[in-house]
Amino acid sequence: MLDIRDALGALLEREPAALTVSTCGYITRDVYNIRDRANHFYLVGSMGMAAPIGLGIALAHPDRRVLVLDGDGSFAMNPGCLPMIAEHRPNLVHVVLDNGAHESTGGQRTAALGDPAAMALAAGYAAAHTVDDLDGLAALDLTGTPTLVRIRCELRGHPAGKRVEQTPQELVERFRTHLAEGADAPSAGPLTSHLEGAV
Repeated sequence: MLDIRDALGALLEREPAALTVSTCGYITRDVYNIRDRANHFYLVGSMGMAAPIGLGIALAHPDRRVLVLDGDGSFAMNPGCLPMIAEHRPNLVHVVLDNGAHESTGGQRTAALGDPAAMALAAGYAAAHTVDDLDGLAALDLTGTPTLVRIRCELRGHPAGKRVEQTPQELVERFRTHLAEGADAPSAGPLTSHLEGAV
């Protein structure tokens, strides 16, 4: 199984220009600390809403790739969005980082929903995959969308990084500005821009 930060780093390297929506809790903090970009939209308190928000962005900007970064706990909050995403066939990759726990609220075990990849296929996603190492993640064909990728992850053995410093209003304005500019390229800078001193 993967360290969540390794999985996220690989995804952000693979899809640097994607309009990226990250779920609340530690996943957003991890993404922010690995690499903060204007094309990242952080949900700092909207559990279960990453996929529906990602769908809305994908429908409004069909020429852009959308990357949704979900946790298994937040995925379990809103599985009803899966058939809606499947119906619209957006250019969307839906990642579920599955470590079996609600880590940001104390590590409680998540309810076992079965297999998120199988659920996505049953709902009508074009493809779904389960991986548990970086080689498997790198080898995935993500051309058919919507696609769900379940990444089996370890419980973290490190503290979460620092919290997102911008207010929700500032994050919305930054993301809107990025969309209005029609920018495809991510902002420049090292991938680990916030990692030093974050843990």
